[in-house]
Amino acid sequence: MQNIRDIRRRIKSVESTKQITKAMEMVAAAKLRRAQATAESARPYSDTLRKILRSLAGAAEASHPFLQQREVKKTLLVSITSDKGLCGSYNHNVIREVERLLENYQDNEVELGLIGKSVCNYFRRRIWNRRFEYVDFSGNMDSRRVTEITRDIIDLYLSGEVDKVILIYTRFISTSIHHITVEDFLPITKSDDEEKTKGTSADYIFEPDSKTIYSEILPRFINNRIYMSFAEALASEHAARMLAMSNATKNAEDMIDNLTLLRNKVRQTSITRELLEIVAGAEALKG
Repeated sequence: MQNIRDIRRRIKSVESTKQITKAMEMVAAAKLRRAQATAESARPYSDTLRKILRSLAGAAEASHPFLQQREVKKTLLVSITSDKGLCGSYNHNVIREVERLLENYQDNEVELGLIGKSVCNYFRRRIWNRRFEYVDFSGNMDSRRVTEITRDIIDLYLSGEVDKVILIYTRFISTSIHHITVEDFLPITKSDDEEKTKGTSADYIFEPDSKTIYSEILPRFINNRIYMSFAEALASEHAARMLAMSNATKNAEDMIDNLTLLRNKVRQTSITRELLEIVAGAEALKG
């Protein structure tokens, strides 16, 4: 049986770990509030803009490269994970979804756009071609780097180096619910509801002309979609980390309770043994 000194040392170690996980939980909760506010405030604008442009995509005058379907020879998979760990299965779920999608491609048919150290470190040890990598966001929104990512994607698509772009990220639903989302990003397509009403979409009148309108609006729309995906991913990351640290804190508390009970049992056993030795010694002296 363990001695009391070892048990006390373990209790002290677990208590130190508990303080760390509790502090990390509070930090993640503070970051979650900001990230959630950012995502939820931007979501109505993003959803409305996407609905309008996908409806316009069915207009007869639509001729912008972002709207044109072409033979898919190479696909770009853009995945968003975190730079740091300690967030449960958040990163693993995204990487697993990317791996599932890669099963449908040969190595010369797909390239990867990686955002976040977790997914970058994982695919550096794999055969797939990495087109670009972005790391060191530190769990914060960076509009300038989001614009850089958007520019990279647009350049690859317009140059014909890739014919299709797919986004893989985690959509924030609530603190405890986050869904892995696979989104056909480029080219912009009509939804099923818009297909049913495509007759009305051809009645749009463009001023000054469709080319000017699409050239101005579509790059902004694409930048907004990247921004929104990143905002959703950040909120999901902080929520996952907060829950993971909360569970770790509870586990530490349970371990402390169990170790305290074990310490008391060992101490009681030691006291009982000493009493028996004293009684036995006293009986021996009488005899």
